[in-house]
Amino acid sequence: MDSHSRAASQQGGRARPRPPAPIFAALDLGTNNCRLLLAQPARDGFRVVDGYSQIVRLGEGMAATGRLGDAAMARAYQALGACAQRIEARSPVAVGCIATQACRIAANGLAFLERVRKDFGLSFDIITHEDEAKLSVLGCAGLLDPDCDVALIVDIGGGSTELSWVSPRAVIEATGKGVLDPPIMSWGSAQLGVVTVAEEDPEPETDREAWYERRVQAIADQFKSMGDPALRSAFAAGRAHIVGTSGTVTSLAGVHLGLTRYARSRVDGLWMSAEECRAVIDGLRVKTVIERAANPCIGKDRADLVIPGGAILDAVLRLWPATRIRVADRGLREGVLMRLIAAHRS
Repeated sequence: MDSHSRAASQQGGRARPRPPAPIFAALDLGTNNCRLLLAQPARDGFRVVDGYSQIVRLGEGMAATGRLGDAAMARAYQALGACAQRIEARSPVAVGCIATQACRIAANGLAFLERVRKDFGLSFDIITHEDEAKLSVLGCAGLLDPDCDVALIVDIGGGSTELSWVSPRAVIEATGKGVLDPPIMSWGSAQLGVVTVAEEDPEPETDREAWYERRVQAIADQFKSMGDPALRSAFAAGRAHIVGTSGTVTSLAGVHLGLTRYARSRVDGLWMSAEECRAVIDGLRVKTVIERAANPCIGKDRADLVIPGGAILDAVLRLWPATRIRVADRGLREGVLMRLIAAHRS
């Protein structure tokens, strides 16, 4: 009698059913988006069992007031309520909630998160710019090309943009060993994102070419002091690539593919050339906001933000001229999930 048969015999002829894999939840409240991911551990990382994403524009108008606005908080509160319902329905063994730039700098950010904790039981950690960069690297580790010497992970948020330069081989090796604080060669953060750029200098109806060029140059001026100058040679020699993790980049990828409906499976991991990215941006620049909103990969909530996001990406490409960009429909939430799963296993 083999071991399986003996086990079945000892249990009255029936094998004990394998318990279901535990579920973990990661919730990311950003300046523009509210995103939830529920997943179970799997051999290749984890398997997504549920997800939620809603543009809430929590940072709307905050640059002028320094506070979260009532309408913005109402939108975020409603989205967080929906997240709380999904979390309750799945009963995860661990929940990780993070908040970024809007709650980091708003005078009433902590008060808003305390209200959310009391009403929904969701306890948020306001993470630093540095931890935001580390989580992005961790979440995107599976998309790095080990044949390149350098990868630049570009996380374009609603209120800030994090740039992280890494050795793909070093990150892949570290994460493969379960290291959850990935090695980063250099990193930097700029307090500009799609919402702040859109509000600071709104896209005009006329003379948009001059406006766009002015925006790209102003953004590049804020970026150019970031990163180790010695790493620029890898980009010039074609030994580096970019990983773009943001709604901007995934939207550009969806438009590039001509998708009639956004599909994460088609977008996540897609390689685009710098020329293809610029071609999509140029094509969208000549369209009106209403025309952009009609595209299923943009929609009305991103219609006025996709060009500011494109300007941020364009500024990065001018300073670090990579020929290839890997599109990542992943990032902070995946990094949080990896840490939760590792903590549970230990």
